[in-house]
Formats: sequence, structure tokens, C-alpha cells
Amino acid sequence: MESRAFYRILNSVVVPRPIAWVCSRSAEGVHNLAPHSFYTVACVQPPIVQFTSVGRKDSLNNVEATGDFTVNLTPRSMLEQINATGTDFPPGESEAEHAGVRLEPSEQVAAMRVTESPVSIECTLHSTVKLGDCWVVFGRVLGISVWEHAVRDGRPRIEHLDPLARLGGNEWTTLGEVLEIPRIPYRRWSEDPSIGERLRGG
Repeated sequence: MESRAFYRILNSVVVPRPIAWVCSRSAEGVHNLAPHSFYTVACVQPPIVQFTSVGRKDSLNNVEATGDFTVNLTPRSMLEQINATGTDFPPGESEAEHAGVRLEPSEQVAAMRVTESPVSIECTLHSTVKLGDCWVVFGRVLGISVWEHAVRDGRPRIEHLDPLARLGGNEWTTLGEVLEIPRIPYRRWSEDPSIGERLRGG
């Protein structure tokens, strides 16, 4: 199968995907802001997040040149701006300026963060790995900033973050129904056979 066609299928079945709204800066000091939907947590200790650059994009070049970046949560209220920062502007131009996205200084890294994003993860470059036509960028997390009103019981609450996620093609999605269910400890499985019977339809 032709690679582009396979890419479209893969994008449509690996869903929904969280979005890393990556803010970086070039060696010349130009701030770049771009959404990357191949994004996840790579390690807990030390805390590391990762995003994939499909092809050699400005985010990758900037992070390699300057050594740090921020990952900003993509709130639903900024859908148009987030989409606009995916435009392939020339390297010397700032997507944030074109899209009207305000940036502000971070606390621990030189890369800026998005003022209107409720969460910003500040990272230094850990490493990059080239896989075919892509580069996986690993960032060591130095700190996470969260709007105070979005925190309840000691952790950020999803209903206050209201993040966007990517689907296939030009499709995006919002939270929809949030389901909550506790994990079943093995001890309960051992002591109560009815758990397994119920799940197997017995």
C-alpha cells in the first residue's frame, strides 16, 4: 500500500490522540508553535514526555538547536488557533503571531508557554530517535504549570481542562462522556469468583 494512504488509515484508527502544542524557539530567537498529535508519556521516573515529528519540522530543528521546549494543553476554546498553527509557515515566521496566540515566559526553560492554555509542561531535550521518516523527541519534564481553578483534590480535573484530541483527516474531538471505574485488585479476583463469571457472561 502507498505510504500516504497507509498513513491516513493509521491516523483514522489510532484515535483519539492527545495533542502536544509544542512551543520552541530557534537559535535566532524566533518562537515556533505547532500541534503534534503523535504524543504521549514515555517514562514516569524520570518524567519524560515524547512527541513525533513526521518529517523534519521546525519544532525538531529548534529543540535540537536550543535544547528545550514546552508542551501546552490544547483547550477546546482555541480550536481555530491550534489548527492555524499547523500551517507550514517559513522557519523565520512565528505561528503564534500569525494566529493571534499570546505567549508568556516559562518558569524553568527559555521556550515560551501559551498564556491561554490551562497546562504547560516545561521540558529540556533528553534525546531524539530517528525512525524511518520520523523523529521521536523525548523531553525531560522539569515542571508543570496548571491553572489553580482547574485543580481539585490535588490533581488537575479533566472537566476544567476541556482538551481537544485528534481523529482522522480533518476531524477533531472533545471529551464527550467521561467514564470512571476503579481497577480490580488481584486479591478481589481470588476471593470473589463472581467477578470473572460476570465479565465472561456466566
